[in-house]
Amino acid sequence: MIVTLTANPSLDRLVALAGVLERGAVVRSAAAVDQPGGKGVNVARVVTAGGRSAVAVLPGHPDDPLLLALRELHLVHTAVPIAGHARVNLTLAEPDGTTTKVNAPGAPLDPAARAGLAEALRREAEGARWVALSGSLPPGVDDDWYGCLVAQLRPTGARTAVDTSGAALLATAGPDAPSARTALPDLLKPNAEELAELTGLAAPGRAAAAGAELEADPVAAAKAASTLVDRGVETVLVTLGGAGALLVTADGAWHAAHEPVTPVSTVGAGDSTLAGYLLAELDGADEAERLAVAVAHGTAAVQLPGSTLPGPEHVQRDRVTTRRL
Repeated sequence: MIVTLTANPSLDRLVALAGVLERGAVVRSAAAVDQPGGKGVNVARVVTAGGRSAVAVLPGHPDDPLLLALRELHLVHTAVPIAGHARVNLTLAEPDGTTTKVNAPGAPLDPAARAGLAEALRREAEGARWVALSGSLPPGVDDDWYGCLVAQLRPTGARTAVDTSGAALLATAGPDAPSARTALPDLLKPNAEELAELTGLAAPGRAAAAGAELEADPVAAAKAASTLVDRGVETVLVTLGGAGALLVTADGAWHAAHEPVTPVSTVGAGDSTLAGYLLAELDGADEAERLAVAVAHGTAAVQLPGSTLPGPEHVQRDRVTTRRL
């Protein structure tokens, strides 16, 4: 069993544009579709499609269209009642695969909702292999909440993974994060820009250039990720865009890359990468194979339109090459 938390879920609205997006102009759409979203929801969907059990924990009003969509997908989930509805995130997809995302802030979580989510996580984590804490934090939630949840989940025996960004990521594993290893996740999944922020290579919000340099130099990225291992994070899975991904542990570092593909949409690629890693770990694969399966899933996602997530029929493991650094 894999349990996911999506503290700030969304209904993802994809608008496929008929032409190039032009700021300030009237642009026609070719199609539009709504799908349940949020990083933890995406991970649970890919894991379920991969033949493993998953349950998505999230806040949600009983009449929320998001929960209706989850029921229609037959995705197992535990919803903690809140007053408001999930946010609607907008993705504008151009014909060449360029995507522009407009994400709403989300509904605030009051103390009762936060306590309810923490309790639901502890309950579902009993007997689970992994708990993945994914995505942004909604308004009103302290930046260090993921670290607090990791510490609370330790007694369950479940391993923890965190995939977030910005202040929440820095509060979880940045230089000023709590030094207690019980608050550090077993697995951290930053992208190259987030890795640059975490390791001090770039200031928060100014990491684009540093991230591009790390994508172009996997060895430098692995050295940066190894500093997170030194802090106490057991495994660091770094996505490098079209350059593949890295896996860094105390035992070494591996780089994997997929044969070149033409991207259609990058939505859900990072979530699919994490789900692929967890699926391979459940199968008992070694580090190199976990990374290869992760990259295969992430690459499959970018070849699918909009928010469509990959199933086993989309994953091409044999097109991934892995090397130990």
